[in-house]
Amino acid sequence: MEEREARILSPHACLSRNSRGRQRKEDECDIRVAFQRDRDRIIHSKTFRRLKHKTQVFLAPAGDHYRTRLTHVLEVSQIARTIAVALRLNGHLTEAIALGHDLGHTPFGHAGESVLNDIYPDGFRHYEQSIRVVDILEKKGKGLNLTFEVRDGILKHSKGRRDILPADLSELPVTMEGRVVRVADIIAYVNHDLDDAMRAGVVEKSQLPSYVYATLGRTNSERIGTMVRDLIYTTLENGGERLAMSPEIMEAITELRGFLYENVYENTKVHLDFIKAMKIIRELYDYFLQNGLPGSAEEEETHESSLPGHRQVCDFVAGMTDRYALDLYGSIFLPKPWSVL
Repeated sequence: MEEREARILSPHACLSRNSRGRQRKEDECDIRVAFQRDRDRIIHSKTFRRLKHKTQVFLAPAGDHYRTRLTHVLEVSQIARTIAVALRLNGHLTEAIALGHDLGHTPFGHAGESVLNDIYPDGFRHYEQSIRVVDILEKKGKGLNLTFEVRDGILKHSKGRRDILPADLSELPVTMEGRVVRVADIIAYVNHDLDDAMRAGVVEKSQLPSYVYATLGRTNSERIGTMVRDLIYTTLENGGERLAMSPEIMEAITELRGFLYENVYENTKVHLDFIKAMKIIRELYDYFLQNGLPGSAEEEETHESSLPGHRQVCDFVAGMTDRYALDLYGSIFLPKPWSVL
C-alpha cells in the first residue's frame, strides 16, 4: 500500500511512509498504513461517539434532520476526501484529520467554548482541547498516540473569521491534506448551517443575498458542488502546490460566512438559548470545582490525577454531551418531587 501511494499520489501529497511518526514509538500494522490506523482509532474512540449528542448550531433541536457535531465532521470528511482524491492527495490522512478535528468541542457548541474560555484560567480553545483528547484523555489517560501529521491538521484546522486561505503558511497545517480539511470545514458549515437555519425558520429564502443563488447555486448540493469544483480546478490551474480559489467564489464564501454570523449565530432566538447554555456550563463548572467530580468521572480515569482542580473540571465539562449536561444540571440544582409517607 505504501508503494502504491508513492506511485499514484501527487508530489505534494504526504506519503504514509514519510510520516514524522508518533509520540510513542510502536510497531505499525501489517495491513493498514499509519494514517488508516489513526482514522480507525478516532472512529472507535468514546469521544467520537459523544459527538452525536453535541450541538452544531441549534441546541437540542426537536427535528430529526438538524446537524449535530457528529454529522458535521462526517460532512467535512466527505467533502475533504472528494477534494483530496481529485488532487491526488492522501485520502487516509485527510479522513483522519477531518474525523478528529472537533473532538475537543464542548457541549452547546461555541457557547460552551466561550464560557470555558472565560472561566478556565489558561483560556479554552476547542482545537487545543482536541489535541488534549487524542494525546491524553482518551483510553483512560493513554491517548490515541496519533501521527504528527494528523495531530498537526487537527490543531490548525480552525480559522474563526480569519482568512480562509491566508498568505502566511505558518497559520496552516504542514500538509496539503490538513489544509484541505481546513477549507472543507468552512465549505461544510456555511452550507449545512444555512440549510438548518432555513429549516428552523430562522432565515427565510427571501433574506438570502442575491450572490448566494447567482454565484453559488440554488440548492445546498449545488452550492457545495460549486465551491468544491472551484477549489479543485483553481488549485490545479495554479500548479497544485498550494490550495487556491477564484476571487469570485472566495468572496462569495466569505460574505456567506458573514451573513450567517449576523443572521444565524447572533440571531436573538439562537443567542438566547446560548445564554442559557452558558449559565449551565458556568454553574456546573463552579459546582465541580467546589465539590469534586462525580464518581462516574473518577472511574473513567480520563484525567491526570496530579492535575489541579481547574484542569480536571475543564476536561470533564468539555467532554460532556448536551443532554448529559442538562440532566446533570437538573439533578444537582433543581428540586426533586417527594412525598411524606
